[in-house]
Amino acid sequence: MATTSTQPVFIALQANNDTMPIIEAIRQDNPNAVVHEYPAMVKIDCPGRLVIRRESVEEHLGRDFDLREIQINMISIAGNVDESDDEFVLEWKTH
Repeated sequence: MATTSTQPVFIALQANNDTMPIIEAIRQDNPNAVVHEYPAMVKIDCPGRLVIRRESVEEHLGRDFDLREIQINMISIAGNVDESDDEFVLEWKTH
């Protein structure tokens, strides 16, 4: 069975109007996340685990949201991905 590491994970998204609600939802749901804003990119580091919840993004966006839409503006990630209809999770798993 895999266990979760405390190694930092990250997601980097294009900095544009489409990603701002996603970034706000990430901030809301991941209080340990550190957001780095650059001219064309926003990189979000988080120790151990970062969760993007569909419901939280929808609250900030004001419409239905398919988590696969994240991939349109995603630049890079670090961590193992566990994805469902409701959550996009980044974490390092050890065996």
